[in-house]
This record gives sequence, C-alpha cells and structure tokens, in this order.
Amino acid sequence: MKVLHKSAILLAVGASVLSACGGGGSGGGGSLGAAAAADPAVAAALAAAAAGGAAAGDPAAGGGSSPSVTGPGSNSPTTTPAAPDIVDNTQTVAADAYRTMATQLSKPGGIDYRYGPSAAAYGVGNGGMPTLYARDARTQLNSPAPNYPFYWQVGGAPTSTSGAYSTNQANMVFVADSPAQRIGVTDFQVSGYMHNTFAQLPQLSWTRAAIPGGGIDSINAMSYKTSLVATGDPVAVGRCSGRAGFCSESVVAYQNGVIATVGSNTASNHASVKLPANKVPTAIAMTNQSEFALVTVWDTTALKGQVAVIALAGLCDGCDPYNSAAHQVGDIKYSAYYKWWNEWMAPYPGLPNMGNIAFMKILGYVDLPGVTAPTEIAVTTGLDQFQTMSGADFIGMGNTPLSSNWQSFTGSGTNASRYAKGGMAVVISKSEQKAAFIDLKPLFNHVNGVYFSANVTQTSNLGQADGQWPYTFANTPSQTPTVVKTVSLPAKPTAVKTTLFGSPQRAWIATQDGTLHIYSIDGYAPGGTAASPSANAIAEVGTVTGIGRNPTSLGTSKGEPTNSSIEPLNRQILVASRGDRKVSWVRFEANGNSGTIVRTLQDTRLVDPIAVEDADNFANAGYLTSVVDYAGKAVRNYRYGPVIFSDGGACPKPNGCALTPTTANGVTHNIEYGGALDVPGTPFQITTTNVP
Repeated sequence: MKVLHKSAILLAVGASVLSACGGGGSGGGGSLGAAAAADPAVAAALAAAAAGGAAAGDPAAGGGSSPSVTGPGSNSPTTTPAAPDIVDNTQTVAADAYRTMATQLSKPGGIDYRYGPSAAAYGVGNGGMPTLYARDARTQLNSPAPNYPFYWQVGGAPTSTSGAYSTNQANMVFVADSPAQRIGVTDFQVSGYMHNTFAQLPQLSWTRAAIPGGGIDSINAMSYKTSLVATGDPVAVGRCSGRAGFCSESVVAYQNGVIATVGSNTASNHASVKLPANKVPTAIAMTNQSEFALVTVWDTTALKGQVAVIALAGLCDGCDPYNSAAHQVGDIKYSAYYKWWNEWMAPYPGLPNMGNIAFMKILGYVDLPGVTAPTEIAVTTGLDQFQTMSGADFIGMGNTPLSSNWQSFTGSGTNASRYAKGGMAVVISKSEQKAAFIDLKPLFNHVNGVYFSANVTQTSNLGQADGQWPYTFANTPSQTPTVVKTVSLPAKPTAVKTTLFGSPQRAWIATQDGTLHIYSIDGYAPGGTAASPSANAIAEVGTVTGIGRNPTSLGTSKGEPTNSSIEPLNRQILVASRGDRKVSWVRFEANGNSGTIVRTLQDTRLVDPIAVEDADNFANAGYLTSVVDYAGKAVRNYRYGPVIFSDGGACPKPNGCALTPTTANGVTHNIEYGGALDVPGTPFQITTTNVP
C-alpha cells in the first residue's frame, strides 16, 4: 500500500471580500469491443454473455418485453438494447471478460458497460419534448476577481456590496477527449449569490482567477497528475450528503487505484492512498459526516468483489496531520493549526468532521460473498449532521484534545448523541443482479470504543502501519463490517441510494426495467447501543414504477418548494432515466413503503442524462438541480422553484423571484433552463455541496 499526502493550494483571491457564512463557496484507450477483438477468448465470453446475459424473461437483458414506461418522443423497441456484459446466461462472471473490463472502467467501453443503453438506443427522440424557457444568460458583472467574469441571470440591479454571499460548488468526472491535456476531474460553481444577483448558470468560479488560465481542470487533480500520483483517468467520485455546510471535499477513485481528495474553492486539502494493483475501484460512497470512504473493488486475482474501508480525518485547510506547527517540506508550505469552521484541532480518523480531508488510511477489505463485480454503493449512518453541532458550532474544536474531553461522549454526556454508532452500506452488482447489505456497527463500535475511553491516548500514534492508529482489520479483525444479507433482483440494478437520517430507514435500488425497489434497513442506522437486528429486518417493502427505463442515477433531494411539511433529504429522491431522457422527483409516503412521481423534467437540450445532483439552498434558496449530459458533453442546470435572497434585495421572502414556466403541447412545465457548462469530454458523475 502506498500512501501520499500533500498540502493544499490556497486561493487567496478575494478572501477578505466575501466572508459571509454559507460561502465559498476518452479518449485514451479503446472500448471493450476493441480489446475483445484482440482476444478470441474474451470475444467468445462477451458473445455468450450478449446471447443470454440474464435469466429468461428478464426484460433488462432482452429476455422479454419491456414494461410500458415510455416518455415523450419515444419510438422505442419493445426489448432493451444489448449492452456489453461480463457474465454468461446464469449471471456467472467470465474471468477473461471481467479482467478486460476492469482495465476499461474509465474509458468509453467501461461507461457503456456501467451505464447501459442511452435513449438513442431505445429510439427516443425530441418528439413531444418541451424546449424549456431560458433566461438571457452571460450577463456580465465585474466580480471580486479583477477581469474575471461572474455571469448571473436572476435579481439585480447589481449592488456594490456582496451581501449574504453563498455558492454551491461541484466536482465532476468525465472521460477526457484529450487525456494528454485534460485530467477528467473538474471543479466548478453550480450556483452563486452575490451583489444582489443570482447565477443559475453553471460556470467556473471567480476564485479560479488565481489559477493560470482559470481552466476546468481540478486544482487537486492537476497536482496528482503532475506528481505522477494519479493517471488522470477517473472511475468514480463520491461525497457525503445532507445538510449544507458539511461534506467539503469529494473523493475520486482513479483507474490506477489511487483514491484521492478533490476540493473546492475553500476546502482543498490533499490526501490519497493507493489500492494494490489487483484491486480495481468501481464506485465510492462516504458516510454521513466523512468518517469513512467505502470503495467497491474488483479483485482481478482472486476474482471476487470487495469493499475497501478507508478511514478519513478532517483538518484545517492546508494543515498537516502529522505536524501541528507551521513548516515547509520542499516547496510545500503547511499552516499551523488554526480555527477552520470549528474543525477538530487534531486528526481523528473515523470521527465526524467537516469534510476537508487531510488524512486517509485503508483499514482493510470486506469480502462480498456471491458478488464478484460490484458496480455501485450507497451508505447511511443515520446521523443527522445537525446533531454534530453544539449550539451554532461543530463539536470538534471545543472538544480537542479528546484525551481531556472523551467522557462527555459517553453515557448521558452532553456529546453522547453527536456521533455515528452504526450504519448500513448497500452494494449492487449490475451483471450479477444482486444487492449486498453490510452492517457497519462493528467498525463504529471499535473506533468509538477507542476514542471514548481511557484508550484514547492510543490515537496519538497516527500512521499507516497495522499497529498504528487507526488500526487495520489485520490488527483488529473484530471491527470488520459484516455482510448480513445478499438478495437477487429481478432485473439489472443500475443505481442505489439510502435515506440519511430519521425513521424509517430505507434503501432504494433502481433496476434497468424502470422500477425503484424499496428495502427496509430499520435498526441498522443509526445503530445506537443495541445489537444490530437480524437479517430478516432487511426486506423489500414496496416499489415505484414509471421512473423511466435505465435509471442510472439517484440523487438526494435537497429542497422542495411546493411542500414545506416534508424533509426532502429523507422523503424524496431524484431519478435520472437515461433511457427515456428524463429526471423524476419521487416522493415517499411517511411510512417509506411507497412513493409517487411529483415532478418530471424533460428538455430538448438534454440529450443523454446519466447523472443528477440537487443543489443546497443555504443561505439563499435557488432550487437548482444539475443534470450530467453524457453524450451532450455538458452539465445542465434546471430551476424548479423561486430564488429567495436571505438578505432581501431583488428576491425577498416569502415569494422571491419566480421561475418562468413553459407550456408545450398543452402541458405546463414549472421548470426553467439555467444553462450549461460545456465539458471537454463526456461527463458521467457529479457531486455538489454548499461549502463553508
């Protein structure tokens, strides 16, 4: 295992100008088909898989007719188009095809495999689709960065003061058209409020004026590629999700096995680890408050699926987890520890943090019995991020060092409910049509048991060896998470998501035939002090149909303008249907066992929706969602509610600035097109957040 760490690149432009809260804010290889053509054994395996890659009668593999789930403009065939696969007609993985596909996951052939048929393959065109209203875009306002534009569409006239500044930032991964020039990872601004104006056009942040060229390449990822840490071929990006102001950094998995942070304009710590060469990453999920990253891997030696468990620690921006004093190593300058959004003043891997990750360590691997090729993962600890606050502040700084404060986290102490005590991860295998449910309680029991006891002194021995903190599974095997149940699914699973907190706790699994399967995971998150329930507690409790064919992405809903009585983080999700070129908002009943579609987005500009992510509404509401358009080579924003400025101005409470609906074919669409950011490649995953 190779471990790398590097300090942040600090952006100083305008730091004193905008300090209000809520701020800051392929090419390169052939497709699988080309690889198979060079290897008759692989070609034969793929041919066998294509002929019968799923059980008879499974519409997801062409074994039967598709359900009647069609959208406007559909001239679709009745069977699902063929797609590359790695299994035979019994869902058994073909070894050669598996190993070949593992080398292609960041390339077009790997995307075809992972995300399946597009709308074009189903014959879906523009017929019957609306062209949603778009405001005049690219109205220029001089930004705090001289000669660097800030484009806005709502509000105005511009004021001379920034006001209650806030932005939402994103990280997105793409298959680069020119891998020699691009790294396939980008940072950009989803939305922004300043100077009495609101930007609903996705654009590069004004803070990038300090970067040569102000380009689309991620600052963190550029440094990894320059230092030869990462190849620049991303496979997946993950970030914790929930309340605004947390989850400051994403984590990216690269084709060469490097797992590394990718930042934003105000959170840019560098940290990375590297998987062994035979363990190929396929997906990432992060626990509710960045305690751990869970990475699904294909073991190409043992031919088995696993989940790598990586402990994370947050720290002040530009700070070194191994040295609290200001110092320099070569040309890298590290800051002395300082107050950064009340983050811990020491590295505590495995504890809730603000998400500016400065330390990573691979603890070990969880085997997935019966699952060889995991393709996606979701996780929840049941922890509401607001629970980690003491008054208006995060608990970290006020409880550092833990050696003097650990008692408050035990029994009936003031902090006893402010950290995760369990959780559930859900892994899907598209080819094998399975889902595995993993109990995280053993992991949290161990970590919490060390931190919140007299054993806390052991945590000062930070390092990468098995016997250094945090301990690996090899050192302490009892902490290894447990696979408690594996289920077979009636069609290929294409996306997975979980509720975040509260009750009931549910996992949602979308299948290629356009069905959303609802599973109960009650009792596993937040865990509490009781033992985990039996595997029988994990059960399918309902379905939602009509979400569209080949739903490739489920996004957490972060706002709902039409119903203030629900908590959208738990009661709604967004579904991107690649096969029908649409995004649906699904709202669940209070018991979590059923749901209905309450809003649908379609637009003639949206060619190939492969992923969807909702934007936070803090401190100013904007009700924007970002849709990744793979074949359209862009990310597109859509607004589905009013813009409301917290400081009044041009869009004051309660009604703010309304959107402009579009009426087409007798139907009114209460969604407005916010514009697009073009990408020098084909984008396929995105994460967004309001960063501190």
